[in-house]
Amino acid sequence: MSQNDWQELEKKLFFRTGNRVPVTLIRGEGARAWDDQGREYFDFTCGWAANSLGHCPPVVVKALEKQARTLIHISDQFYTVPQIELAGLLIEHSCLDRVFFCNSGAEANEGAVKLARRNGKLRLKGAYEVITACNSFHGRTLAMTAATGQTKFHEPYTPLPVGFINVEYNNIEAIKRATSEKTCAVLLEPVQGEGGVNVPDDDYLQKVQSWCREKGILFILDEVQTGAGRTGTLFAYEQYGVEPDIMALAKGLGSGVPIGAFLAKEEFSVFSPGEHGSTFGGNPLVCAAAHAALKYIIDHNIPAQVKRVGNYFMTKLESLKQQFDFITEVRGRGLLIALEFNQEIAEGLVLACVDRGLLVNKVKPNALRFMPPLIITEKEVDKAVGILGDVLGEIKK
Repeated sequence: MSQNDWQELEKKLFFRTGNRVPVTLIRGEGARAWDDQGREYFDFTCGWAANSLGHCPPVVVKALEKQARTLIHISDQFYTVPQIELAGLLIEHSCLDRVFFCNSGAEANEGAVKLARRNGKLRLKGAYEVITACNSFHGRTLAMTAATGQTKFHEPYTPLPVGFINVEYNNIEAIKRATSEKTCAVLLEPVQGEGGVNVPDDDYLQKVQSWCREKGILFILDEVQTGAGRTGTLFAYEQYGVEPDIMALAKGLGSGVPIGAFLAKEEFSVFSPGEHGSTFGGNPLVCAAAHAALKYIIDHNIPAQVKRVGNYFMTKLESLKQQFDFITEVRGRGLLIALEFNQEIAEGLVLACVDRGLLVNKVKPNALRFMPPLIITEKEVDKAVGILGDVLGEIKK
């Protein structure tokens, strides 16, 4: 079948929940991917930041092959070694004490909110409201749609579950005004990913944490996109001088394998048996892969590489900003970066980049997002920026 044949078949089979880029990818290695016509691309979308070690990293492939021959799935009715090993690695390298594994970022955030509400019922006189930020994104379940501070996600599904209050991001006074006796937690992304790669002031999260401590409410960080080394430290909270009470992870944790997790400090680990669970969450196959990926990230100090290459990438994009006056901002942390324009040209840029062998993401109508694998090199960044420069040059003409 040709590329067009596959794409026409997809249109007959799938719900129309999004617009795909007209490329049918069949193989990947590192930072590169190939379509069914044999054409090569530099992949700076990285499975929406999930392929942390690139496509088909040998360490993850080896772990999957070994585990698939041993034990693929068993429920949490029983103990399994890969799950315990991954839990130990996460606890050892974070400020948190207990973990639960699930299948996605949405489920991780759901679990974090359930834990906060359980704590509110037990310790805060039934408090259940969670304050989140405008332009946030926490997942696509019905509850996490309500938590997400973007009305475009709300409108198709009203009435939404109650208990979420969206306030301005990077504004501690907005959180203070929204706090009441009903508030059990504040849920924030250290850097807003889907909202446009919005980076807060350096002291914002510290102020939020202090307010939460003062009011006795929980401080939850959604590190689904920023965790596992993406921003230049293993977890983004390390850069802001804070410690969350609860943290959600997914995406890069499994380096392409679907796994999520939420972690909590011991004093807030208030679930009792039967109050939360998952059939597939934390199965041996995904835990073996995630353990291999996370151990590689830690043992090879990949976050330090991310910080170095991310700074280099930002510098190169800043040089494009000086060259093209319709670029208004370069922003990000580590290898989570956005390039914003004064006009809504992102969709056209995505397609033009694809034509030249570069895969990028339209995060807003006027902004591109870059999420290359954490093992990307300066040389590969140069090639990507070169392609992007050529595309922007065509617009300038």
